[in-house]
Amino acid sequence: MGTAPAQLFPEFITDTLGLDSVIGDVAASLVAAFVVGNIILAFTGVAGPWAKRKITAAFTDRIAVDRIGPYGLLIIPAAAVQLLAKELIIPEGVDRPSWDIAPILLPASALLGFSVIPMGQLGPINLHLADPEVGFALVFAFASIASVSLVMAGYASNNKYSLLGGLRAVAQNLAYEIPLIVTAMSVVIFAGTLQMSGVVGAQTETLVTIAGVSIPSWYAFVNPFAFVLFLTANMAEIGRNPFDIPEAPTEIVAGYQTEYSSAYFVLFYLGEFVHIFLGGAILAVTFLGGASGPGPESIGFIWFVVKIWGFFLFTQWARAALPRVRIDQLIEIGWKGMLVLSFANLVLTAVIVGVIA
Repeated sequence: MGTAPAQLFPEFITDTLGLDSVIGDVAASLVAAFVVGNIILAFTGVAGPWAKRKITAAFTDRIAVDRIGPYGLLIIPAAAVQLLAKELIIPEGVDRPSWDIAPILLPASALLGFSVIPMGQLGPINLHLADPEVGFALVFAFASIASVSLVMAGYASNNKYSLLGGLRAVAQNLAYEIPLIVTAMSVVIFAGTLQMSGVVGAQTETLVTIAGVSIPSWYAFVNPFAFVLFLTANMAEIGRNPFDIPEAPTEIVAGYQTEYSSAYFVLFYLGEFVHIFLGGAILAVTFLGGASGPGPESIGFIWFVVKIWGFFLFTQWARAALPRVRIDQLIEIGWKGMLVLSFANLVLTAVIVGVIA
């Protein structure tokens, strides 16, 4: 695949429809954002009510949903109606509007992250909304807003279990977001840019050819140690087993979301899964070549979807197979293990690149 960045999605809409005014540019950007947002929400709608249950059932030798529609697929609208039809219970003493804003902020922060993710081409359309020079930093900034949502929910709920969940979320994010970003910076050293298209473009060359098979220069192959570090920290950032400490149903009821019901609970549930897909998208762009894969560029989006759903499958395997660590173990792994290893990886990468360059 070529390394030259394709035309951005909003620009494609502007040129196709002949919109050459400021209003036209704004309208094209809104339409493009609407399309990309709905693609992600569609993935989430399938993942939450249906795929999560079917995958977990497969791992634990159960059947899961199979009575509502073909393969149980109608559980998706059924679960949405069921949850949204429930009464929204507002406990006494909650701190509004913080209590109301928190469930909106969680999915919004993840959807914002997709604004700079290059999702690849689907035919002539390049599903990439914006490509700023600091896009790599922006996506981590957007994703980190999620921790603010969890703290707001925990504090505003006037519930000790919720507060504990919010405090755990802060401790976990502090312990793992630093190693996550430091490990990502080692990729920036290799790529020499913070632009998302540049990071993906740097991984399109062939690393080595073995028995006629070309191995791409994905950073997961170039630096597998950094890939494992990033994957581990990423799992902690999205709160998947063994790092689902902020919720921990066997310890603190449901953590930060204990006092939420109806539409507000749906928003938290939605935000959780959108963040899983955002974590998969960041992993794909950073270490797995983004939308690159065998075949023409016009099917790049298909490879991108395969990669983020592969990450989702990995998170569900972890959920079914790995026991939750204790809060003290989680903090110790982050500060005493991940932090030290991530900085060691950064220094080693800088030295290697410096010597080669």
